[in-house]
Amino acid sequence: MNIKILKNTAAAILAPQKGILAADESAPTCAKRFASAGVPCTEETRREYRELLLTTPDIEKYLSGVILFDETIRQKTKDGLPFPEALIKKGIIPGIKVDAGAKELALHPGEKVTEGLDGLRERLAEYKALGARFAKWRAVITIGPNIPSQACISTNAHALARYSALCQEADIVPIVEPEVLIDGDHTIEQSYEASQAILKNLFRELADQNVALEGTILKASMVISGKESKKQASREEVAQATIKCLKENLPKNLAGVVFLSGGQSDEQATEHLNLINKIGKVPWRLTFSYARAIQNPVLKLWAAKKIELAKQVYLFRAKANALASAGIYDPSSEKNRPY
Repeated sequence: MNIKILKNTAAAILAPQKGILAADESAPTCAKRFASAGVPCTEETRREYRELLLTTPDIEKYLSGVILFDETIRQKTKDGLPFPEALIKKGIIPGIKVDAGAKELALHPGEKVTEGLDGLRERLAEYKALGARFAKWRAVITIGPNIPSQACISTNAHALARYSALCQEADIVPIVEPEVLIDGDHTIEQSYEASQAILKNLFRELADQNVALEGTILKASMVISGKESKKQASREEVAQATIKCLKENLPKNLAGVVFLSGGQSDEQATEHLNLINKIGKVPWRLTFSYARAIQNPVLKLWAAKKIELAKQVYLFRAKANALASAGIYDPSSEKNRPY
């Protein structure tokens, strides 16, 4: 493990007024998104769409990194340039999703554990050779009657820590993502409780595995009401609860935090990030690692073959989130958006 390499990579990912595009959807997830836009999901259509995401002019002004999928890191532009090289040419750092997905947790109905540790050392070596400099592993925490259980929390925290250690052994920065799902009717208080439990366990496990936090990034859920909750927290309440949760549970030497959008609307995810940074006063950089909150309108326009407009909208949403990562996004700018 070369701590200097890890710290430098993490610092570059957490550059001011930039964030991460999560373009690591698996083929089945991509199929659902493409179906909703009326596009056939083939390897070539996926390649074409992702080429737009990775090569749009000026996107490097707002993105520091892109998380790729196993298929995508092996694909090329229409001119034959491997996608990781196309990103590096723009000064954007290629990353890779390395987990094998969330599976049912034995003896715990309604809960999942993320798999993929077997063979991970070898896969990381291959991904590094292909250009990846950071990785991501997503755990899924569901809130419901009597869940999350301690078994679900501790099992996923342990897997995240083991994954992180393997990444750092290969000089790859691990992004740890213990996602607390927004699905359900839970309150913001229940979201806080679940978020706190997973974060406490996660950092305990990371310490046990000797993971260097200076070379580790947390991909965090915002503390937010469930989508079906009768009592929806205001945007200010979400920002305040999220900051409180981070301050109480994150070590100060963590490299930084990127937020997932987790089912929020495009504008909602941007406004929450902006408010969090406006009132934050925390020792970490707080930015974004969004997928749908940036891609939603882009995919629809690309599907309608409005390619140039899709690029404009992509830049608009990426810029809005980049500004929000500094707490200087103006919500009234949405009136002038190109879609």
